[in-house]
Amino acid sequence: MIAVSRNRKVTRKLSGGLAEKGLAQENLTRAFLTFTQAANSLEQSYSQLQAEVTRLHQELERANAELDCSLEENERVRHYLGKVLERLPCGVIAANPQGEIQMVNPEARRLLGGSEVSSGTNAAEVSAEFAELCNGIAEASSKTEVELAVKTKTGDRIIGVLRENLNSSGQDCGEAIWILRDLTEQKKIATEKEASRRAQALAEVATVLAHEIRNPLGSMELFTGLLADACAHLPETRQWITHLRAGLRVLSATVNNVLFHARPVLQLLPADLGRLVSEAMDFLQPMAKQRGQSIKIENKVGVIAVQADGNCLKQVFLNLSLNAFRAMPPGGCLTVRIGWAPQFPGGAARIDFSDQGRGIDEQLLGRVFEPGFTTSQGSPGLGLAVCKQGSAQHHGEIEVQSKPQQGTTFSLILPVSGAVA
Repeated sequence: MIAVSRNRKVTRKLSGGLAEKGLAQENLTRAFLTFTQAANSLEQSYSQLQAEVTRLHQELERANAELDCSLEENERVRHYLGKVLERLPCGVIAANPQGEIQMVNPEARRLLGGSEVSSGTNAAEVSAEFAELCNGIAEASSKTEVELAVKTKTGDRIIGVLRENLNSSGQDCGEAIWILRDLTEQKKIATEKEASRRAQALAEVATVLAHEIRNPLGSMELFTGLLADACAHLPETRQWITHLRAGLRVLSATVNNVLFHARPVLQLLPADLGRLVSEAMDFLQPMAKQRGQSIKIENKVGVIAVQADGNCLKQVFLNLSLNAFRAMPPGGCLTVRIGWAPQFPGGAARIDFSDQGRGIDEQLLGRVFEPGFTTSQGSPGLGLAVCKQGSAQHHGEIEVQSKPQQGTTFSLILPVSGAVA
């Protein structure tokens, strides 16, 4: 009985041990499965992480490539805009709200007379020209160009200045750019055009008046000539007629100057130079006599022909003679010499008109042929301008030599031609 009972106890112990061992193995198996599942999960997560890292790396490389392209494009655009700014035909100045100059292109420096303007320079320290420019447009509204006169090292300039606000909202935030345009040449051209228009209008009016005056003036000259013949035996009356004829011929010369100055084309024909000079001097004799002066002709070449418009060339002779009469006191003599000008190839005649007058200041010699320029009170200043024009129309030249208080010589040089007409 005791043995059977012991065996039962052993059997129960073995059964209990086997049960415990089976439970432990089951737990171990369950734990291994859990570990395997966790390992698989970790492996999947690692694979996903590795794929994500690869994707992010690719995106980073793509982003870096795009950034490199963007930086390269920005640099190219920056360089291009810099070149455009440097080549702009107008000046550009940019300033921040504190008044510091941020950028100035070369044209702006040139317009301001070469002022060196650099970044970070306060507007008050830039230059007197720019300070004046800023003050000049401080009260001007945007979109309105202001014209300013600026003194530079190269001379006075007229600059058009436009101020533009950099704030897109339109509010005045202090940031602005100034656009500068050189209007000097434009203003000069406009002034010249206006002066030319006025001169043309004046010439047209003067030509009409000269034509209207010329007809009755010719009749008056004719009748004074008849009066002179009729009163040849009356010395006192003849003296009055001499003064009258002198005044009429001065007036006639002035009218002819206006007409010849407006005449664009001449008809040039062979003409005897000596005869033209003699006829012109005969016409001037009453004026010379009335002023107590004399005329002397010296022809050293004899009979020579020049291509000339007779009336125009005699008008040139009249103008040079009248200019001499005005410069000389009573008792003076005008000497007209006809000679050769050997320095001109092909043959040319030289006609000198030498007076004994007051002469011309050296600083005025360069202006005597300008229309409207005169040193004689009451003279319209067209005589020598007509002489200059007439010499050019005859393919010749005109020169002047003068010394104060020693007289003046005007020399007309004309090319000679063939036979006399």
